[in-house]
Amino acid sequence: QVQLIESGGGLVQAGESLRLSCVASGRTLSTYRMAWVRQAPGLEREFVATISGYPGFTLYADSVKGRFTISRDSAKNTVYLQMKSLKREDTAVYYCGSYYGGSVYSDGSYNYWGQGTQVTVSA
Repeated sequence: QVQLIESGGGLVQAGESLRLSCVASGRTLSTYRMAWVRQAPGLEREFVATISGYPGFTLYADSVKGRFTISRDSAKNTVYLQMKSLKREDTAVYYCGSYYGGSVYSDGSYNYWGQGTQVTVSA
């Protein structure tokens, strides 16, 4: 059974930083593409970033490019999302997902999700 557990969310002011973590059990993350997506109230889930299995190619949504960094620590079986220069529009529940096929932008391409972690950015 695969479990993904996110943590690291919180309340910050605009311009500040946060680092989200996604710890996996039941799956070796280094061999799988993983992604972070987010969902703001009243909106659909939005792709944020993805990292491939080795060697770890990354892809970002335009809205976070240059501010967010996705990375992986294979020894800890953990995927991270370092978020800098946070904006109010980054407020959302952030989820990590394990990819199995199809478009990385589509929810249906991920077969496991964590429970999410709330990120709130105040002005």
